[in-house]
Parts: sequence; structure tokens; C-alpha cells
Amino acid sequence: MSRPVAARRQLPIVAPGVKAWRNALFAIFAACGVSLSSLAARIPAISIALDLTTAQVGLLLFGAAVGSIIGLLAAGHLVATFGSRRVVVILLPVAALALTFTSVGVTILGSFAVSFVALIVFGCCLGTCDVAMNVSGAANERALGRSTMPIYHAFFSIGTVIGAGWGALAQALDLPLPVHIGILAVVMIATTLIATRFLLPEVDAGTAEDPHQPTTWRERLGIWRDPRTILIGLIVLGFAFTEGSSNDWTSYAMVNGHHATKTVGAVVYGIFVVSMTIGRLGGVRLIDRFGRVPMLRATFAFAVVGLLIFIFVPVLWIDIVGIVLWGFGASLGFPIGMSAAADDTRKAAARVSAVATIGYCAFLVGPPVIGLLGDHLGILHALLLVLVLVGLAGAVSFAAREPIHAGSRR
Repeated sequence: MSRPVAARRQLPIVAPGVKAWRNALFAIFAACGVSLSSLAARIPAISIALDLTTAQVGLLLFGAAVGSIIGLLAAGHLVATFGSRRVVVILLPVAALALTFTSVGVTILGSFAVSFVALIVFGCCLGTCDVAMNVSGAANERALGRSTMPIYHAFFSIGTVIGAGWGALAQALDLPLPVHIGILAVVMIATTLIATRFLLPEVDAGTAEDPHQPTTWRERLGIWRDPRTILIGLIVLGFAFTEGSSNDWTSYAMVNGHHATKTVGAVVYGIFVVSMTIGRLGGVRLIDRFGRVPMLRATFAFAVVGLLIFIFVPVLWIDIVGIVLWGFGASLGFPIGMSAAADDTRKAAARVSAVATIGYCAFLVGPPVIGLLGDHLGILHALLLVLVLVGLAGAVSFAAREPIHAGSRR
């Protein structure tokens, strides 16, 4: 029997415009994924260049997390005031430049402080763009009249595959970090300037003059008093921690936990993002067939099994099996959370901003905490913390259930 899905309002836009909007979002999501995974793939090289301990690597990554939280807190108001297009076209190129300056700080200046500040700027810009592109994606999803949010995030994952592959190649060729990241920045800026030309306004017809539409900063912050906002945020928190811990620590754990080479570490991380991409592309039909909650619970089980294998089995090919399961487990939680947060179109920007802020606490707390635990327990055992948060997400997964509308069938 089919499950109810959220009703979607049709925007008064011709189909070609909606499809071009969708394709532009695919490119923007992919560009963000490339930027994150390119950095993640070179974390072992960064730690060597700055002579960092595990805890210090976590502290450096903490800079990007701090910036992300700042950007996320401001994003709801910025997106509602200026629109997603203006936010992305300005801040995504700035993020690319900040990432380039991070690479300069690491290699040429040899400065932890400069790299840390540059990562704050990078995280701030990317965090704000994250909310903007998810709000735009939710509106485009409604315009298309079918579930597409996991596909947007699949393109983010495709971007991470490209970034991880580029990072692995750069590492294998011993390419200087500024050259590696500089080329990436040029591609990101060009992609942004082209793609944002096709983004359309995300306000649904009939909601622009809704008296219940939040219009002030205080009204938008009021969304935090809604229990469903908090519960969806906890879902995103757990799955973001599951995904983010791999972004930050997979290659490092392979090198320093399983004693693999740096190139193998980068390749294994690439396997993770390939698995996550496959899970997102294949998950769309499964979500439509079984519903959000059963799929969240299924991915929770995959994540737990995959993590336990990766942590406790010191055999490369079995670790790869664990990484694949971990990737499937991390695939759907974040996009399902974003779709659930945008169910109420009147409050989409404010709620997506709040949920993303809660979720990004995983990136704020995760790197330094896992780094500190890694210094005392070893990096592999430190990853047991991920199981706690993904378990919390599984426990509150009911909050993402599709709203019931008249005429829907169970």
C-alpha cells in the first residue's frame, strides 16, 4: 500500500524553466561536494605539513565547523531577505577563495592560525549556501511535483566523488596543495557564475502575502520553539555526524589506524562517497514506495553494521565492505531531513536554517571530540561515538513522517 507524501504546489513556471533550475541546482550541489571532499582527501598531507597531532587536526577542522554554525544561524534571514540566488552567487565564490587561502596558509605560510581563520570563512560561506540551496531545492521539488531532494544530495555526493578522486590523484602525483586547491577554486567559481543564472525565486504562488509568513528576525527564530523542528534537527544531527565523521576521518583512520598508505586512504574515502551517492540515487524510489521513516531506520542499520566492521576488522577488503555499508547508511538521512523541514512552505527558510544549524553541530563538535578521543583511545575506537548519535537519529526518525493530506492513502 502506498504511503502519503507531502502535497506539492505547482509554481506558475513553464517546464523548461523548472528543469533548467533543477539542473543548475545539480551543479551547485556538486560544486559544494567537490570543495569539501578535496579538502578531506588531503587531511593526512595537511597534518604532516603543519606537524599536527590527531587532536590538533580536529582543532583545525573545528574552524570550518565554527564558520558553518555562524553561516547557518544567519542563513534563514539572509535567504528570506535576498533570495537563494543572490546568497549563492556571492558566497560560494568567496568560499572557493577561502579554501585556496587555507592551502596557502598550510604550505607556503606554514601557519596554523592563518589556516584556521581561512577555514572559518570557508565554513561560514558554505554553511549559508547550504541553507540557500536546500530551500531552493525544496521549492524546485514542489515545482516538479515529485521527490528529488535525495537526487540533489546525490549530486553533492557525486561532487565528493570527483573531489576525492582529484584529491587522490593530487596526492599520488605529490601535487602541491595550493595548485590542487587553486584549480578547484577556478572550476567552482566558473560553475557558480554559470549555474546561478538559472535559479528561480523559491516562493510558492499564494504564499508571498500569507499573514503567517515569518517576516522578521525574531519571528524566524521562533521556529526553534516548535518540537518537530528540534526532532528533525536531531535526525539530521545523527546522520550528519555519520557522514561528516567519514569526511573528516576516513582517510586519516586508514593511514593511522589500519596502517594503509595515504593514497589508499584517499581511495577508501572515495569508495565511501561512491556508496553514499548510489544510496541517494537509488533511495528516491524507495522513499516514495516505503516512506521516509522506514528508510531512515534501514539506513540506520546499515550505518551501525558498517561502522562496527570498519572499526574492529583489520582486513582491508573487509574494511571496504564496512565502508560501503557506512556509505549506504549515511546516504538518506540528511536529504530526508531537509525535505521534512520544508514541508511547511511558509516557514521553509526558517525551519531549514534551524534544522541545518542543529545538524551542523555534528561538524562543530565532531572533529575536535573525535580528535581528542583519538589521542587517548586511538582513532578507530574514537569512531564509536558516531554509533551513539546515529542511534539517537534512529530513535526519533518518526518525526520525519510525511504530513497527511486529504485524499492521500495509507
